[in-house]
Amino acid sequence: MATIPLQHAKHDTEWRQPSRGMVAMASLITAESAIFTIFVVAYLYYIGRDIAGPTPKQVLEVPWFYSACLLSSSGFIIRAEHAIEHGRMAAFRIWWLVTILLGLTFLYGTASEWYKLIVHDHLTISTNLFGTTYYSLVGLHASHVVVGLLMMLIVLSFALTRHLRAEHAYRVKVLALYWHFVDAVWVVVFTVVYAVGRQ
Repeated sequence: MATIPLQHAKHDTEWRQPSRGMVAMASLITAESAIFTIFVVAYLYYIGRDIAGPTPKQVLEVPWFYSACLLSSSGFIIRAEHAIEHGRMAAFRIWWLVTILLGLTFLYGTASEWYKLIVHDHLTISTNLFGTTYYSLVGLHASHVVVGLLMMLIVLSFALTRHLRAEHAYRVKVLALYWHFVDAVWVVVFTVVYAVGRQ
């Protein structure tokens, strides 16, 4: 009796191990998400539990413009990613710089808000539960914006000195993931602090 050999189908694509940079960034984002979750839950838990003012509704103003600056920066960093992938370094430098400027504008807005709250409304981190949780949550996010801007400024310095090239596009993409995370977290913080918290 003749035997017919079985042929196993060959896969056209081979499995590739994920890059260490992407895995590291994903792990960092996961850990940071857990931290932010704790702060958000604490903020929501203590809403309305103060026995003395000021309250969120009395002193908080919705930062529409500065929020728009931060959220729109994700669009510009995507344009920067596409530019470096195609070797258009001049365009990359422009979009990268725009992203940084938008991030700095957002930080200026946060600093202005804090100045008003501390100097004019006399709300500090020790005034009441609202002050404690507000400065902790918003300050935690602001610190992540600062870290992201510092990293992007380093990349910009390499780009301006022509040490950054198209072959570094993947590393830029990994860093951009962190900035997208910072923007996404602000959507949550904005909703909790300025939408839910001011009711």
